[in-house]
Amino acid sequence: MRNMPAKKKSPKKTSSSPKQGIKYEDKSPGQPELVPIFNEIKKLLKPYIKGSIKERGDSKGQYGLISEMEIEVNGKKKPEVYFAGILVQKGYVGFYFMPVYSEPELKKVFQPELLKCLKGKSCFYIKKKDPIILSQIEDSLKIGYDDYKKKGWVK
Repeated sequence: MRNMPAKKKSPKKTSSSPKQGIKYEDKSPGQPELVPIFNEIKKLLKPYIKGSIKERGDSKGQYGLISEMEIEVNGKKKPEVYFAGILVQKGYVGFYFMPVYSEPELKKVFQPELLKCLKGKSCFYIKKKDPIILSQIEDSLKIGYDDYKKKGWVK
């Protein structure tokens, strides 16, 4: 009979999956410190909402810009191409910048402070609200937009 109450508690645990309903501010105690970084980078992205570039996922610590036009990459047609986005993660704001993925040579024009934040091919871990890094993100967005424009990926 003592096992009965434990069974009653079990459905509560299974009904709330950790993947469901997680808001970015709930992931860790340090999250409130990341929200201002997220908001600053979002302000830098806003000027690029023009022509074929549209906003996506503007909620709960995620935001992105997509060029909604058909392109061809390596002989394959794509209905759209990702430009840039941000996502509050546990301990950092992920700045996802696809122009550096599609054109790795762009890394050569980035300043060392921003390059130190690059983890992988196109994700930068931004952990502090540093005016130097924010300025370099602003510069990289211009460079990336110009590259996409040359390729015909934005209009």
